[in-house]
Formats: sequence, structure tokens, C-alpha cells
Amino acid sequence: MATCFMQVYCSADSLMPKNNFRHFVRCMRMDKHEEKYCPRCSQSFTCKVGDIASCQCTAVQLTEKARIFLSKTFFDCLCKDCMMKINQETARASAYHFPTQKEMFIEGLHYYKENGYWVFTELYHMLRGYCCGNNCRHCVYGFSKTNKIAI
Repeated sequence: MATCFMQVYCSADSLMPKNNFRHFVRCMRMDKHEEKYCPRCSQSFTCKVGDIASCQCTAVQLTEKARIFLSKTFFDCLCKDCMMKINQETARASAYHFPTQKEMFIEGLHYYKENGYWVFTELYHMLRGYCCGNNCRHCVYGFSKTNKIAI
């Protein structure tokens, strides 16, 4: 028996030959959905991999800045609420410049103080333009210790 040429997507347990066109159609049925959790906010949502045109992510029209930002992240699928927030955050970030000197930092905007230490905000990380891989508290790039190898 030949292997399914769609084996990446194939989960059908079928007795028909795997190279059969009916098997292909069965594997690509429009009811293939995945229950996922947004890696940004932990909200559950349904990813409609079998019907991408009906997926919740297509309800959000991402800006070019948001697309560029997301291409630099470690995120898998995001919920539509987080995608809308990323659209807003990237638009907001475009109004500011990355502080290159200490005098340019604005408390409450780029950082806040906690126990005498500076804690950088999400806006600061977004303005920096890349993930440093240090597992920052407000990392906007979706970095965690589990994907450290990817940096």
C-alpha cells in the first residue's frame, strides 16, 4: 500500500489505498479543526485548518507593520483579539522612536521601576525590533525557555 501524498495532513484511518483520490478528498475534508490556546493570552479558539477561509484569523486584516512584526515572533496561531491588539500596538509603536540614549527613556512608556530595577515595557521591546532571548517579562515576541534553541 502506498503512503498518502498528503501524509502531513492525513489522519484518516482508511482501508482504501492511500494514493486513492477519494482518500485525498476525505483527508482534506472541510471539517478538520483544531482546538488551540492563544500563546499570548491563553484564550481558547478553534483553528479551522480544513477551511482556512472560515477561520477566525481571517476576520482580522493585518497591517503591513503587524505582518512584519509577526514574522519576527515565535508565535503559532493567535486568537483574533490578540491579532487586533498587535495591529493597534504596531500602529502605536510607529509614533515613537527606540531610545538610544538614557535621556530618551520615558518612565511609564519604555520602562517602569520595580524594586530599584528597570522593567522594560512591551512597547520598548517592540521598538527594539527583535527578541534578545533573555526570557523578558514583557516579551512581545513570544519567547520562552522552551524555544531558546531557535534564537
